[in-house]
Amino acid sequence: MVAAPNQAKPVRHNGRVNIADVRTIRTAPEGIRLVVVKVETDEPGLYGVGCATFTQRPLAVIQAVEEYLKPLLVGRDACAIEDVYQLSYLSSYWRQGPVLNNALSGVDMALWDIKGKLAGMPVYQLFGGKCRRAAALYAHASGHCFEEVEEEARGFIEDGYRHVRCQVAVADSAAYGVSSRVGDREPRIWEPAAYRRMVPRLFDHLRETLGDEVELLHDVHERLPPIDAIGLAKDLERHQLFFLEDLFAPEDAGYLRLLRRQSATPIALGELFVNHAEYVPLVGDRLIDFVRAHVSSIGGLTVARKLAALCEFYGVRTAWHGPGDVSPIGHAANLHLDLACPNFGIQEQHLFDEHAREVFPGCLEIRDGHLWPNERPGLGVDVNEKFAAEYPFPEDDLNGGWAPIRRADGTVIRP
Repeated sequence: MVAAPNQAKPVRHNGRVNIADVRTIRTAPEGIRLVVVKVETDEPGLYGVGCATFTQRPLAVIQAVEEYLKPLLVGRDACAIEDVYQLSYLSSYWRQGPVLNNALSGVDMALWDIKGKLAGMPVYQLFGGKCRRAAALYAHASGHCFEEVEEEARGFIEDGYRHVRCQVAVADSAAYGVSSRVGDREPRIWEPAAYRRMVPRLFDHLRETLGDEVELLHDVHERLPPIDAIGLAKDLERHQLFFLEDLFAPEDAGYLRLLRRQSATPIALGELFVNHAEYVPLVGDRLIDFVRAHVSSIGGLTVARKLAALCEFYGVRTAWHGPGDVSPIGHAANLHLDLACPNFGIQEQHLFDEHAREVFPGCLEIRDGHLWPNERPGLGVDVNEKFAAEYPFPEDDLNGGWAPIRRADGTVIRP
């Protein structure tokens, strides 16, 4: 084998399995840009796959993997996961950020996948084994009016879900979590006042019609001014939500102390964090109830396991981020954590379509409101590169970025 420039030649000794190649696979079977990292070894047929999806900046992640991590890692021990993580993390003077962390995550998940395959075990067994048979999911119910949200929620409840996130449209507004399309026009204007009035009324309706047994959730998506967000948490306290998500933006986390003095509404926060140290004061001071991390954006399974363990000692539960811009491989990684962590709280679901299932064989099964493992060695989900190539990244003027949301005066605001 001829090594590429700046790459060490794989050397086998004492039965060691070495990293032979690190490359990326890009695909978009549901129109969402997904990045997968494939780590190949010098053991014929042995490889691992990991999720490195930062869907708004996928090309930057690809470059970070192929131009920086690959030359660093080829020839190293594929089983030395902690060492590879620390080496990669500390290889740049400036650390953290969604691009570098997703690149790290893709490699890190792939190495856990390899280790599980070598052991002949699902990854959750390497984490200490199951605490539960499957992971409870929350579904997404939305609608243009309260009755539509209620109808969707009832459908999920009949399918066995006990947890439902509920979002409702606000007229002529770019409400998060539900389309507010008028004809062929999607409103891109959002003002907080109408939303602030609407949400408590939605949950008044849902508690009256659905009762108290179903666990209800809501996502603010960091859009409210902090003092209005505190007011919303106080108004929703009577409805005993399972949690209220992303009430504050990361930069406004200082308001959590003020919130704790005024409301007992459980808070889930953290999907926008890209530095695992950001969680430490929030967990240590018991300012959040659910850690809402996007696992690939904090660097992968290695750091997520440590974060979950920290949370366990402070009574904080896990609620890993699980939207459509987490690949089926990333959802599998979430599930292995869910199964092994005693402080599991809830898992967000995404219903992958037949195209995604074709690209990602082993895509996990959802039934009775739970996500179930397939019990295959490693992460249990693979990628079919032939089918993946049939779904290239969509080309548009935004190159993957979100269209801007603006206030009525034209100010761009948080998405």
